[in-house]
Amino acid sequence: MGQVGLAGAFAGLTLFNNATAVSFDPSTSSLLSRTGEGALTTIGTTNAGGSIQSGCAINDIFYLAGSFSSIGNTSVSASNIASYSPSSGVFAALGSNGPNGPIYSLYCDVSHSQLWVGGHFTSPSSSVAIWDTKSNSWSAPPFKGFSGDGGEVLSITSNASENSLFFAGSFLTSFAANATALNNTNNPNIPYSPGATPFSSSLVPVPLEGAEILGQPSSSDPQFSNILSILCPAGPDGPGNTWLAANGNGAVITIRDFSSINAYGVRLGNTFQSGFGTTTFSVTSIPDNTVQTLSYVNTSTGQNMTCTAACPLSTDSSILYQDFIFTAPMMLTGIQITLSGWTGEAPGLHMLQLLSSGSFASSSGNLKSCFAPNPSNTTSTGQWKPQNAVTDIPATLQTVLVSTVAVGTSPSEAPSFTWQPYVSASGQYDVYLVIPGCADFQDCSLRTSVQVTVFPGGGTQPWVSTVSQQVQSDTTTLVYSGPIVPSSTDFVTTVSMTLANNPEGSGQNGQYELVAGDVALVLTSASVTSAAGSGSSGSNTTSSSQHGFGFFEWPLSSSASIDATGTIPNASKTPLDVISIDLYNALGATTSTTTSITTVAQHPSGTVYLGGNFQLISGSINGVSNIVAFKSGALIALPNNGLNGPVTSFVLSGNELYIGGSFTDTSTASTQNKLKGVAIYDVSSNSWKAMGAGVNGVVTGLALANGQIVVAGNFTEALNSSTAGITAGGLATWDVSTGSWVNSGGFVMGNMTFIGNGTLPATGQKQTQFVAGNVGTMAEYGASGLVMLSSGGSTGPLVTPMGIQLDSSIVNASSLATVTKRHPHVRRGPSAWIPHLNIGTLFTRQSATSSALPPSLPAPAPAVLAGAFWTNVSTSHQVAIIGGNFSFSSSSATSSAVAIYDPVTSSISALAGAQINGVVRAVYVDQKQQLFVGGEFNLTGTTANGLALYDLSAQQWDTSSMQPLQPSAGSSVVIRSITSSTYKSGSVIVAGSFAQAGSVSCQGICLFDTALNQWSQLGSGIQGDISSVSYAGSNQEILIAAGSVTLSGGSTTSVAQYDFANSTWATIGDAAEIPGPVTAVTVNNGNSSSIFAAGRTTDGSSPFMMFWDGVSWSSVTSSLQGTTNISQLLMVPLLNTHSANSIIESDRMLMISGALSDSSFGSASSVLFDGSSFIPYMATTTAQGALGTISSLFYSLASFSFTQQHFLATGIVILISIAIAAGVVFLLALIGILWTLLSRRDDRVAKYNASDDDDDDSVQHRPSSLLEHINAATRTTILGSVSPMNTIGAEKDEAAREATTTEPDPFGPDGSNYLRAETPSDAVVGTMAAEEEFSRPAHARYSFDGTGEGELPLTAGVEVEVLDDRDAAWWYTRNPQTGQEGVVPAAYLY
Repeated sequence: MGQVGLAGAFAGLTLFNNATAVSFDPSTSSLLSRTGEGALTTIGTTNAGGSIQSGCAINDIFYLAGSFSSIGNTSVSASNIASYSPSSGVFAALGSNGPNGPIYSLYCDVSHSQLWVGGHFTSPSSSVAIWDTKSNSWSAPPFKGFSGDGGEVLSITSNASENSLFFAGSFLTSFAANATALNNTNNPNIPYSPGATPFSSSLVPVPLEGAEILGQPSSSDPQFSNILSILCPAGPDGPGNTWLAANGNGAVITIRDFSSINAYGVRLGNTFQSGFGTTTFSVTSIPDNTVQTLSYVNTSTGQNMTCTAACPLSTDSSILYQDFIFTAPMMLTGIQITLSGWTGEAPGLHMLQLLSSGSFASSSGNLKSCFAPNPSNTTSTGQWKPQNAVTDIPATLQTVLVSTVAVGTSPSEAPSFTWQPYVSASGQYDVYLVIPGCADFQDCSLRTSVQVTVFPGGGTQPWVSTVSQQVQSDTTTLVYSGPIVPSSTDFVTTVSMTLANNPEGSGQNGQYELVAGDVALVLTSASVTSAAGSGSSGSNTTSSSQHGFGFFEWPLSSSASIDATGTIPNASKTPLDVISIDLYNALGATTSTTTSITTVAQHPSGTVYLGGNFQLISGSINGVSNIVAFKSGALIALPNNGLNGPVTSFVLSGNELYIGGSFTDTSTASTQNKLKGVAIYDVSSNSWKAMGAGVNGVVTGLALANGQIVVAGNFTEALNSSTAGITAGGLATWDVSTGSWVNSGGFVMGNMTFIGNGTLPATGQKQTQFVAGNVGTMAEYGASGLVMLSSGGSTGPLVTPMGIQLDSSIVNASSLATVTKRHPHVRRGPSAWIPHLNIGTLFTRQSATSSALPPSLPAPAPAVLAGAFWTNVSTSHQVAIIGGNFSFSSSSATSSAVAIYDPVTSSISALAGAQINGVVRAVYVDQKQQLFVGGEFNLTGTTANGLALYDLSAQQWDTSSMQPLQPSAGSSVVIRSITSSTYKSGSVIVAGSFAQAGSVSCQGICLFDTALNQWSQLGSGIQGDISSVSYAGSNQEILIAAGSVTLSGGSTTSVAQYDFANSTWATIGDAAEIPGPVTAVTVNNGNSSSIFAAGRTTDGSSPFMMFWDGVSWSSVTSSLQGTTNISQLLMVPLLNTHSANSIIESDRMLMISGALSDSSFGSASSVLFDGSSFIPYMATTTAQGALGTISSLFYSLASFSFTQQHFLATGIVILISIAIAAGVVFLLALIGILWTLLSRRDDRVAKYNASDDDDDDSVQHRPSSLLEHINAATRTTILGSVSPMNTIGAEKDEAAREATTTEPDPFGPDGSNYLRAETPSDAVVGTMAAEEEFSRPAHARYSFDGTGEGELPLTAGVEVEVLDDRDAAWWYTRNPQTGQEGVVPAAYLY
């Protein structure tokens, strides 16, 4: 079948069917089904104020839930949850005693036939309930539900292996901590002090022996003037172990270390020497000179406190020291402590230590820390040499060790390096490998990757990871996160590094270089028990239970029965339940009803991703927002600290995590706001990626199906860049393979709240989906102005929307018209039109007698206003060349008005060279591969004005072959039609509004000779504006021009004809019978006695449609309402028939397109007219929700058909046949025979109206004898009667020629110019003698009295045998039941 395109100004298109028209109430929530191709259908709506939030499928039943009291078109009573059967279309409530509050999440456990329900309710349990599909009953979950904070479950998902469920939301959990603590005291090597916590006492002090330390002004007493004596005092407070400031002065102690220090706080011990002591102080970090905020324990109350400028130091002599902790670990080169307040003569200190982030080890040497039994240590194999590296902190150097290894060396033979950091106390640690950047070393080409193995000890399994050392700047890489539990003073944690198994890079001169820097251990929690897995909060306290927030895991195989609203026993705690504990601690143990976890996904690697509305304020992930990962036993930050707005939904596809929400960028604004509403986190590269530029609103849901991510929410555009977007009214589709926004298939405008997959598809079928939300407008198919049609649908045509989205044009769309064009490749057939802008009259003589064309239909961009098919020889694809009011991006450039669309690849491309500025209204491709582009535009850098020529073979504009058109004074050139006639081979007819072509004066319509590249006037020419062109005659020898026309003789008309044979113009009938300018015209199958014309009355108040029967014009309908504007009339043959009438034959219908309004069907964009009534066919809508328009149906050179009951939803099926070449007589005859046989078979039995026939061949002129019947049989043929390949019938042909021309009948006995088979028998049996009997069966459509001589009486429905059908009006037949023979009217049989 050939390609068929339907173009117009629309964003959505819906086929009419027998169902009741659907109107939408945005206060309700509508449930829509979405096919695998994206087409949308309304399923049902909730009560006003209702909402649908979630859904899933078990077998062939879809379950939906939210907050509603009724659902479905029949308003089935259902409390917040219901089932829907796609096969029966029935909604049903789910039993009684279901959830008594809103439901936010559903999970369908297909293997156990259970539906898990989460939300905010108290019955049948708190926040979670289960519906058993086998017993049809509700029950509480085995863990009874959740409570605390919001007390609601927002998400239920499964883990990667689908054997456990993740519950997320806003709730609290509590886990028992009754296991034996492995180390729940202060570091045993450090003297106890109430001013420290288990956390702070576990931080190993930084050795400062090599640092520059100054205390000024210092006491003049030499026993108290050595500042170094307080770094690790050898005895109690007193001489040699205490430092005092000069009397009467405050003091400043400055510590500078010329290397980077990862510090977490300071430890200060006051002096209690008589007359001395410090009361207040502050700490300033170096080199940023920032006064730090410190947290500490109030030794009087035991409460955690903070301070900044005047921190208090206890003067209680029982307090040996106090620990003051920074808000987070920080890199610095020193500190400055200002002692600002004192008692007695001066301030002083007994102890001063800088606390590390936990522990550390350096490759260049390690000093013993205060109170440590031994220093950190290192060992190595192979040759290592020192190199100095510049750090990120000014004026500091760091010494590292490097070793070279030959490329190709195995890891076992390569050099290795091992760090053995001293760990003072058990806790949860993050272990980082510090990698100096290669830019400062200038050794980037030598760098490669290393394998790092961490042995935490305590029976914990080693961690192995591969780390790249090809980093430009200094980088810290996490190589372990989890517990480290020293079991004795001899305990050692090791971090080993060697060459990776598959080293990256190619090295330099056959060598790799390995770099050994520092290892830093960051303490995240000192609360470690045998039951706890990890912690990342940095909590300073312990308790008898551990609190969790927002997350809970439940194995589906578990048979336990617990109460999660109380304390959860350790036996029911899973390793991933540590997530909730870490979240609670990272939230600072402070949550609220607005803090929530809304979505969870687990990668096959085991990493769990959590999204929601939260800000983490404590521990190593302090500052992370709205999304966090849990990996290797600890929470970790995603790049740039997450996202700057709440996250609502996840979809995981391979290594890409798709994220939806109400954010615009990362927390640190790293993507220039390209993450609007949606984002991609690449798991493998640990990086963010944009989805175009996101959407311009909030995303509520994501779903993956058929290789696409479907996005639902409250937005209107999907953005390709920060400024350019495509229409997406709450539903957008991202193609995973191409990484781009694509057509969603359907069209909707609303606030969509849910998108999810439906029941499992059959083998080979695509996944269907369900969409829900507050819908304002919806269309079955979504497309920006173009859809492709084909046969095969169960209830109508297969509609394939254009696979890409067009954007708004760069021209002002407020004055645009939808366009029509004649089908360019069809040598016989109808044409189409869309009226142009209302312009003034062009001639003085015309202004008094003719009317201007009506205003054009609105065509808001993007709109496709013309189309033509062309076979691209480079791809062998038949592509659509489209023109209109639109723009699009192709090859990083923006083009407008004309494009080449490939339906095979769903891709669009621009014409090479200069770009059109304006609107295209007509396109046409001739046999020389020349593309004619017409409209209202100019072509940059050329003289083209409204008409341009493009060489498709050379892929360039032809600016020399065609002289430009010229407008009338005060007007602009507008081309509305570009066509050709088979009678004038090698010529193109251009029509519209213009004054001359080059130097040729040819107003409104002109002929271009493609061989001579010359313009010529048609006959004596016309004056006026042409809106539409069609052709009549067996060889298109008559041109029919419609619009507002004045002929050379001064007569005005709305429809005129031009005879190519004698080069003359003439009016068709009485021009006064047409009430105004014509905007669309079509000829019924080439018959000049059957013409339809449509337009608006001269005063513009009303539409009209007129019919020319060869004698006069008459109105064929009066039911069209005043808002109707008709853009195209197209006569289409039918496979089935309708009741015959005097206007349209039974085997065809008139397809009317535009913006149509009628009291019988309301509004439509395309209807079918059978001569007496309208059958609505298609309705369209614009992106703004207004009624759209259809400009034209265009098709390719190849024949196509609307298969019976598989194209038109009314059951009447269009079959348009286009002859490819003339002269294939036998083939045409055979097609005509088959057509006739099929039409007769399916004609409806009804009473015949004899008044319809009034010529010599009709039943009103019966032959008087059998001999006359036989003689009359030679006068005409089957192919001269009703057929899609020829004229309507001999009777109308003759009348038409009498009214418009004196040419002889080409189908009469002397019509030697047309070769044809004389009868069906002739066509089948070839040279068989005419006298030889050839019969076929037929049935009587009507009863016939048969009273005349030689006639055979008929009863409607009786079967007869046709013995001779060579006469067009009378056939010789036999009744097989009676054996009688005689003639009957041919029209009475089928």
